[in-house]
Amino acid sequence: MYDETQMKIITATMNLVMERGYSSTTTKDIAKAAGVNECTIFRKFKGKKEIVLAAMELPDWNPCIEIRDFKKYGDIKQDLISFSQTYMRKVTPQMVKVSIGLRTPELYETTAPGIMKVPMTFKKVLTDYFLELQSRGMLKGCDIEALSMQFISMNFGFVFLDASFGNKLSGVSKERYIENSVDVFLHGIGIE
Repeated sequence: MYDETQMKIITATMNLVMERGYSSTTTKDIAKAAGVNECTIFRKFKGKKEIVLAAMELPDWNPCIEIRDFKKYGDIKQDLISFSQTYMRKVTPQMVKVSIGLRTPELYETTAPGIMKVPMTFKKVLTDYFLELQSRGMLKGCDIEALSMQFISMNFGFVFLDASFGNKLSGVSKERYIENSVDVFLHGIGIE
């Protein structure tokens, strides 16, 4: 799809966007980081925005979450653990940093749909799952959308803090966090 030089430019751009943000990254900086001449950038891409849009199509820079990625095992606790594991495997600290770096006014209208696809897909999976539990009488009197948002926030919060601070904030492993948070979540909705 992209040649070696284009991939160097894409990688350099996205690393700089994660470090500095989109607005603070110049084509001169990109050229230096990619080890190419600045005019090469404009031969390979129209500009910085096109480099970012190209990157968003690549698995290295896009979590590519699909509904089919989320597997159910028939046990509520195991299903929710599996959902969290899938989310955290796909939405890495790198993905969070890229997402934050791309939330700039000059790009937001173009990048927002791609960025929003991840939480919207996860929300759909959770909403459908909780509706199924409700139809079976296992969830009573719950606001399904609020429940879905709580579960998303619980997972995103961990990934965001990990992206921001690594293990400097807490030594809790991802596995321990998932297990504990699912237990607390289930207790909170009255499922033991």
